[in-house]
Amino acid sequence: LKYHPDKNKAPQAEEKFKEISEAYEVLSDEKKRRIYDQVGEEGLKNGGMGAQQQHNFTSSSGMPPNFGGNGGNFYYSNADPRETFAKFFGGLGGGGKAGSFNFGGLGGGMGGGFGGLNGGFGGGDVEDMDVEYIGEKPGFGGFMPSNHGKQRKIQDPAIEKELPVTLENLLTGCEKKMKITKKIYKEDGTSSTQEKILKINVKAGWKAGTKITFAKEGDVIPGRTPADVIFKIVEKPHPHFRRDGANLKYTHTVDLKDALCGTVIEVPTLQGNKVKIDCTRDVLKPNQTRRLQGYGLPMTKVAGRNGDIIIDFNVIFPDTLSESSKAMVRNALS
Repeated sequence: LKYHPDKNKAPQAEEKFKEISEAYEVLSDEKKRRIYDQVGEEGLKNGGMGAQQQHNFTSSSGMPPNFGGNGGNFYYSNADPRETFAKFFGGLGGGGKAGSFNFGGLGGGMGGGFGGLNGGFGGGDVEDMDVEYIGEKPGFGGFMPSNHGKQRKIQDPAIEKELPVTLENLLTGCEKKMKITKKIYKEDGTSSTQEKILKINVKAGWKAGTKITFAKEGDVIPGRTPADVIFKIVEKPHPHFRRDGANLKYTHTVDLKDALCGTVIEVPTLQGNKVKIDCTRDVLKPNQTRRLQGYGLPMTKVAGRNGDIIIDFNVIFPDTLSESSKAMVRNALS
């Protein structure tokens, strides 16, 4: 795609695209690939022989003899590189998309690599999300030499997507379901689609950034290893809490009167109920904290234990006081 003349107008792009198409033509043809491995590019162009062989051997008709007996002479086809490209990838229709690897199939995808990605997460309500192909576009061919001279497959770049979860999800754990739709390309250039449901078991107490990998679930392309599909845990913002490891931080707002004279506060929890804390004998100061033990998130390294809810106080001071109120405060605090 990088050097396709319809996408790249640089002077050298056309020639580079032609070279890439020729490379794919060889790699996709078993006989031509075998000739290339034995006598190289020059030999392939010369009908299956190296330069010295071509100089020393010709048939009675003046043409190079057949390579391998029954195969006939082999040359690059000199076909239009665009036709070679279209044969494998199905053209560049639809705004430059080639193939399609979809998450969830809910639309709103973005083109890239061997397909635009779009989709949504299941598990109760389905969330609509866009996904983008990560990394360099997969190239032509699909083999590279190993240390032992044998060819090994190149794996397409991993496809990574954020998986948003709530703190409530991380309190108990949950199962998320993702439907993917991927392309299955065949040697003859045809393709089909395949749908699959991936189940993601989110463990209680998992931290943001945790990654879940589904190996080789990307598009299937001849000669290449399918990409891994990776989901990364991301925490959704919570209306009450901020996470700090297994603990949850909560800010409770009180006015100055209650802060000085004491009060009973109600603290929300991830379980959905509220817990009362008696502060009637306390003077609540700004930045002072109280703990509600065991109401935080599970500790992944300590089975059966949860963190705490840590409460700090935001004390609201009045903007003004009358002279009589000031006098009463002075007397009370003296």
